[in-house]
Amino acid sequence: MENKIKVVELFAGVGGFRLGLEGWNRKSASSFYKEALESNYEIIWSNQWEPSTKTQHASLVYENRFGKENHSNQDISTVEVSDIPDHDLLVGGFPCQDYSVATSLKNSKGLIGKKGVLWWSIHKILTEKENKPKYLFLENVDRLLISPSGQRGRDFAIILKSLNDLGYAVEWRIINAAEFGMPQRRRRIFILAYLQGTSIYETINELPASEWIFEEGTLANAFPITSENSLFPAEFKLKGDIVSISENFNKNGATGLFENAGVMINGLVTTLKTQPNYEGSFTILKDLIQNGEVTDEFYINEEELDKWKYLKGAKKEMRTNAEGFEYNYSEGGMIFPDPLDKPSRTIITGEGGKSASRFKHVIQTPKGFRRLSPIELERLNMFPDDHTKLDGVSNTKRAFFMGNALVVGVIEKIGIALKQKIEHEVAVQS
Repeated sequence: MENKIKVVELFAGVGGFRLGLEGWNRKSASSFYKEALESNYEIIWSNQWEPSTKTQHASLVYENRFGKENHSNQDISTVEVSDIPDHDLLVGGFPCQDYSVATSLKNSKGLIGKKGVLWWSIHKILTEKENKPKYLFLENVDRLLISPSGQRGRDFAIILKSLNDLGYAVEWRIINAAEFGMPQRRRRIFILAYLQGTSIYETINELPASEWIFEEGTLANAFPITSENSLFPAEFKLKGDIVSISENFNKNGATGLFENAGVMINGLVTTLKTQPNYEGSFTILKDLIQNGEVTDEFYINEEELDKWKYLKGAKKEMRTNAEGFEYNYSEGGMIFPDPLDKPSRTIITGEGGKSASRFKHVIQTPKGFRRLSPIELERLNMFPDDHTKLDGVSNTKRAFFMGNALVVGVIEKIGIALKQKIEHEVAVQS
């Protein structure tokens, strides 16, 4: 296919972005890999590095599924930008960390990001690339909009300001996959950015911000929304340089300034609270369960059941801390077992292993209570069955991968909407 959209995938994990953009064997996640996905995306370079582990399991799974060619298993902060090929689209689910910056006399650019914070690896690529990627597609946890607690929204403001300084317009939205018919209640923020000079940037610049957010935007096309206050969005300028924003943005503010949807262009932020506008069908946990195909290790022994019920139940009791201080402890109960007639709760990284836990999923089957299998966890993130299966990779590690992963169907839908925008841009230019 001509005019491929060249993609670089950072923080690749086990390849959720790649599956969403390219499909698997050219099949679509939304059809559980039964129907074709017409994709124009091509991952030309990828990077996955887990800093705290000797064996790079996620990278090994990625290579097993997609091949070793053009895949880097090196700390991205040590990769030379010149070694990363020019690309149209940069994607990645970068970790939520402390993004604060400070002035540095030794640094000619006057800024130094906190060491090990991976946002600055993205920033470095965008700064040093002579041919900057025209488009960015990033994912993070939704608390990015309200962190840190002392300066609600500062971290996101730093990201917006640094992208603005690099010449990008930005749109964002918090999307809960289950609210659009997908099998898991997983809320994440999705960030799209467009470089000055692209027709998408110019369109955002010309349109009223609320029109882009609700009607014309990539995210609006992929995941329609509505709002009670669409005529009255909040607007504010990102004032000062990135250092002053780091030090002063929303200092001591009790609430965040960013709502769950918005646009930023030329330093002007427009943001408002939205609700999903979805009328399709919904996938529930029962739809994805393996019937009679799960081995005994996932079933909970009768003698262990009370421990699970206690951990998931409501509590109000006296406890003693390590220093011997007594305190009142209380927490609400969780539904036990997990309901099969609703989308799943959010998968966490500690989902694997036999030990009793408050947060692991437990379902009831005719054979008894059991945890979810690796295949079921993969299905909840809309990965192909056994995507993470590899010799030397334990079921606990496979569960960990899914706790870190994203819902592939969300990437796919945004990718389709973005492709349409890019193709329209190419058609206009030609």
